[in-house]
Amino acid sequence: MNGAAFASGSFDAILFDVDGTLAETEEAHRLAFNAAFREAGLAWHWDEAQYRALLKVTGGKERIAAFMQAENLAMDAALIARLHASKTSVYTRIVAEGSLPLRPGIEKLITATRAAGLALGIATTTSRANIDALISATLGPEAFGWFSVIASAETAPLKKPAPDVYLAAFETLGLDPARVIAIEDSFNGIRAAREAGLRVIATPSFYCSGDDLSEATRVVEAGESLAALLGL
Repeated sequence: MNGAAFASGSFDAILFDVDGTLAETEEAHRLAFNAAFREAGLAWHWDEAQYRALLKVTGGKERIAAFMQAENLAMDAALIARLHASKTSVYTRIVAEGSLPLRPGIEKLITATRAAGLALGIATTTSRANIDALISATLGPEAFGWFSVIASAETAPLKKPAPDVYLAAFETLGLDPARVIAIEDSFNGIRAAREAGLRVIATPSFYCSGDDLSEATRVVEAGESLAALLGL
């Protein structure tokens, strides 16, 4: 579809996914997973190709479980929880170092959305700790007040492509889904947003570059001006 699908005045809010959408975070996640495995004394190592395949499974704990199942390893919920907690600790340290900038066009879109008096929100199935680390490192602590809702893995345990996290966000926003735009980067994210009734702009990320994005209302490259597309 062309830009007319996002004509000025046709929406009241923008909801952002986080990983791969706000920033190219997935490589940092991969490195953090591998660090957690080493710290636990495990000889597991996810290379880029394997991690790309594992990203079809949404959620860090779920990803570890899928790997264990594929490797015919005994499922151990306590081990998965420990690994995930360790991985989150490593990831947030990486982000705090300031090495993960926002993707092109994202900060401009956030600024323009606020200037237009529209609502901003986050709807992601990553953990709240990961969200907080990224926002603090890229936009600053004051940015938390810019978002009317931050829905995370803790908000909606059933991960994308289920629409639950978007539905939870709407409970807080009190808006008609048809008046909200989602910014996503993956098949699972697009499916979740569409199931919840949103229009979706997809910005393909590195690790989701092979995803089927055909259900998105519009697919744009990261460098394209999202603010201009939305008439902001």
